[in-house]
Amino acid sequence: MKAFVLQRYGKQRALQLSELREPELRDDEVLVEVHAAGVNLLDAKIRSGEFKLILPYRMPLVLGHDLAGVVVKTGPQVRHFKRGDEVYARVDDFRIGTFAEFVPVREASLALKPRGLSMEEAASLPLVALTAWQALVEKASLKKGQKVFIQAGSGGVGTFAIQLAKSLGASVATTTSTANVALVKGLGADVVVDYKTQDFEQVLSGYDVVLNSQDGKTLDKSLRVLKRGGKLISISGPPDPEFGEAMAAPGFVKLVMRLLSSGVRRRARALGLGYSFLFMKPSGPQLKQITRLVEEGAIRPVIDKVFPFESTNEALAYVEAGRAKGKVVVKVK
Repeated sequence: MKAFVLQRYGKQRALQLSELREPELRDDEVLVEVHAAGVNLLDAKIRSGEFKLILPYRMPLVLGHDLAGVVVKTGPQVRHFKRGDEVYARVDDFRIGTFAEFVPVREASLALKPRGLSMEEAASLPLVALTAWQALVEKASLKKGQKVFIQAGSGGVGTFAIQLAKSLGASVATTTSTANVALVKGLGADVVVDYKTQDFEQVLSGYDVVLNSQDGKTLDKSLRVLKRGGKLISISGPPDPEFGEAMAAPGFVKLVMRLLSSGVRRRARALGLGYSFLFMKPSGPQLKQITRLVEEGAIRPVIDKVFPFESTNEALAYVEAGRAKGKVVVKVK
């Protein structure tokens, strides 16, 4: 099969289009013929080696976390999927590799593709959808009538999170550039802060939840727009001790995480706030609930650009540039 392979870590290092053997299938996995693969900033960060301590991958490595495709083979323990099923997933860590013609996926991480979506639309969803779900539903327990501040509303996570929050009955504030104000309002944002001309800390106050995806300075400012008892959930770091425990990280890695997040956790406690770091995990059952929302019309995919498979490196560079509105997808088949 054809696949884009990372030979060794390096910032902006090109992936090599290679011919590989078809992946071996474990008993609880299905083999999926990849029709489309979502491209995420996570792929660029893994390529550059930013997650070596957390995710010590062995090289060479096929990148890619999102997929939509068709089941071509099932392991002996698989019960809920069969050959020919159209499916989508965020594949498991250490089993990544959707920038390829075939990839094995654990049954527990897989779901049937939403009806009415193209393969490209379906492939754009899993990672960002699960990130938003786990932040707003699992960690924040966001409820009707609450106020949530979702940063970078025109990005991949932002475009989904705005729609999810609105489906839960929350009031949504977001940041974006002047050019994307209409886009985020169209997705349901109630308050839009143009970060080019406004400071969100001067506009927002009394929020129940903040979904942080930006830098440390923005993280600190986010604490000050929350009301007492509010929750700050960050998908851009710093990692907290609970994450280290969940990852079963080595002792020295847990210590590093504790030190990295000690400042923000201390400041949050002083203000009566909660802080947590989220590194999303694959989940077929959660994808099924997301599928229902998509099929009901509550959420729609937002795709900026679809690249052909042979242009995977260009797609990764486009995402890394940080200008995409919604998601970027590679069409494999």
